Amino acid sequence: MTDPLHEPEHPERPEDAEDAALAALGALGDPVRRRLYRFVAAAPDAVGRDAAAEAAGISRSLAAFHLDRLVETGLLETVFRRLSGRSGPGAGRPAKLYRRAGREHTLSLPPRAYDAAGRLLAEAVERAGLDRELQAVARERGAEQATGDAVETLRAHGYEPFREAGDEDVVRLRNCPFHSLAEEFPALVCGMNLALVEGLVAGPDGAADRWSAEMSPGPGHCCVALRRV
Repeated sequence: MTDPLHEPEHPERPEDAEDAALAALGALGDPVRRRLYRFVAAAPDAVGRDAAAEAAGISRSLAAFHLDRLVETGLLETVFRRLSGRSGPGAGRPAKLYRRAGREHTLSLPPRAYDAAGRLLAEAVERAGLDRELQAVARERGAEQATGDAVETLRAHGYEPFREAGDEDVVRLRNCPFHSLAEEFPALVCGMNLALVEGLVAGPDGAADRWSAEMSPGPGHCCVALRRV
């Protein structure tokens, strides 16, 4: 007999993941929600309802409604923080802030298993010790797509670059396009990612255009950053 207190945990069923992705996709069908989501996703830190409402050109109450709907579908998550920086009696209630949720939503109809193929290829490359070869290919492919404007090139490739607060000479990347693979194969994938970014920020002549790419891991952003040269 199975002990109900020690039942084995089951992985999420494919249909559950599909339902969640469909719900998220449906939530973004509204143009106002899309504007709000893009604003929150692009922000380097969690944002409040007032800032989101102003960015979307709507009232605060309407922004709150749509933001909370995006939270319900798993696209955003909330944190509570006192914006004044004060604490203790008289500091006021913490504000409800929004940031992009860490969970990924992917949908393919009919289902495809590109992520599984990526894991198999990553494991094969790691076992064969082909890190340098992978980085060389990544750097070449990145250079082929370089436009001469490093920040805009990275934005077009989904990295979501933003200037570091207080340091205009550093650009950090809000999103890692290879997040799930990087968690499983950090050395391999982060090395590939650095090489790819080095290629992407290169100018048309192959020389870095004002920026150099460097490893700079940290919570909440990509392991690679740009520094002005």
